[in-house]
Amino acid sequence: QVQLVESGGGLVQAGDSLRLSCAASGPTFNTYTLGWFRRTPGKDREYVASIRWPGDITGYGDSVKGRFTISGDSAKNTVTLQMNSLKPDDTAIYYCAFRRDPGVFTDWGQGTQVTVSS
Repeated sequence: QVQLVESGGGLVQAGDSLRLSCAASGPTFNTYTLGWFRRTPGKDREYVASIRWPGDITGYGDSVKGRFTISGDSAKNTVTLQMNSLKPDDTAIYYCAFRRDPGVFTDWGQGTQVTVSS
């Protein structure tokens, strides 16, 4: 099982930026993906972004395209989510997740709260 630890959440104002980080530890794999999801009470879990190695292949959810940027270091098993132009609708608990490719996301972090005030 892969352990994931998120950091960097907090309270910001609309229009501000915030950076989330996730560190993964445990078994290593040649092909895998680290992703970010978010959840708000009363809503389904939402895909935010992901990065796959090898190749640094990135993907984004429609609601964050152009505002969020995912990056990572496969040697260090870390991933960062740079969030710009934050909106109140971005308020959620953000979770880091691991997927061994091909496959589904199987391991999840504890989550970090992001709150954007208007």
